Amino acid sequence: MTDKVREFTVGYDDDGIRLDRWFKRHLPDTSFTTVAKWARTGQLRVDGSRATPGDRIAAGQLLRVPPPEAPRDEEARPRRERPPLSEDAIAFARDMVIYKDAQALVLNKPPGLATQGGTKTHEHVDGLLDALQFEAEGRPKLVHRLDKDTSGALLVARSSRAAAFFAKAFSGRTARKVYWALIVDVPSIEDGMIELPIAKQPGSGGEKMHVDEENGQPARTRYRVIERAGNRCAWVELQPFTGRTHQLRVHMAAIGHPIVGDGKYGGAAAFLTGGISRKMHLHARRIRVDHPDAGRIDETASLPTHFAESLASLGFEEARGDALPLDEGKGPPTREQTKARAKAHAKTVRKERRGERRGRGSRD
Repeated sequence: MTDKVREFTVGYDDDGIRLDRWFKRHLPDTSFTTVAKWARTGQLRVDGSRATPGDRIAAGQLLRVPPPEAPRDEEARPRRERPPLSEDAIAFARDMVIYKDAQALVLNKPPGLATQGGTKTHEHVDGLLDALQFEAEGRPKLVHRLDKDTSGALLVARSSRAAAFFAKAFSGRTARKVYWALIVDVPSIEDGMIELPIAKQPGSGGEKMHVDEENGQPARTRYRVIERAGNRCAWVELQPFTGRTHQLRVHMAAIGHPIVGDGKYGGAAAFLTGGISRKMHLHARRIRVDHPDAGRIDETASLPTHFAESLASLGFEEARGDALPLDEGKGPPTREQTKARAKAHAKTVRKERRGERRGRGSRD
């Protein structure tokens, strides 16, 4: 163990990440508590200036890092290694890949497979990423999630630089996602915007969301009816303009049209008779996002068997859904934006009128 101050140059793949994230990637044995202490005492420097764990760093900057501290007993325990994947697991993971280049993968996630692990969740996409490293130096990284029972297009970054780039795309809402769903009954408005704030439902342990006008976070979803089966159900396209947990499911249930198979939010009313599967009918059909190396990724994920069979039994043709144009903007303006624009317009009109009155009262 060295007792000398260490210096590191930020690499291209780490451009734009937080300093604490850099430690997690490159000095994983250094705890966050230690990093915070170094920052608090002025020992952690970026280009000679004091730094905090939350600071974002740029390629080419020089990091000054104190000597490593002697590990405490609990820190000296061996790290848990991921068990090796079986040949079947590797084949399963690679069969999900529908797009691959040096910076990204797009997977077609099947329904029933969680994106990440959790309590009592041992099979998930994150646990299969070792199988998707291919020729890259590092393990792929998740940059967004799909619910366990939601199928479809899932973007995965193949480098730290790509992960940071895609994270900005999702947080900045420049990445576009199109979902298909079967919903109960038919909305009276065939092309609508749902603007209902969402929050965790008290007493659910954070596992269920609900509409909360007072304390919820803003959430916006556009829906368009593609086809209808009488008044029984409709096939809709959904485009989320925010990324709240369970947003599409909560919004559709809130307007009285739960997604078919979504008993969590639609209850018994979410299930149809007549041979329609009881599985969730929510599928991430398409993802479009700018590429870190220029251009775009624009991929479409095929439907899972139960969803395709339901469409066929209802007489719906997939081509009709793909024919709808993708919104290029961020959707119609919010109520707040509309009010602000109306206020600004009214102010402009008042100024013009005052100018006209002054003009009529002037003399040559």
